Amino acid sequence: MMDLNDPELEFSDLIYAYQSWVMAIINDEKLESEEKLLTDEITEDALNAMRFLPGEVTNAIETSLARVYDVDADELSEILFPEED
Repeated sequence: MMDLNDPELEFSDLIYAYQSWVMAIINDEKLESEEKLLTDEITEDALNAMRFLPGEVTNAIETSLARVYDVDADELSEILFPEED
């Protein structure tokens, strides 16, 4: 689990945490993978990372991963944040 008080924590660690969460959700929801990747720890780390990542960064991560996995960006947003409809 990511320690937000760790002085060695880098911006790239926050990006990695958010990216891991988005990829796990794409895997679990869109790729029909047998193995589920999303864990409570991944989700918690991503939510913590989101507190420190600018919206432009999270949007860039979502957009680039949507392209890589050929997922519609709007659909991805609905999967990531279903309560925001």
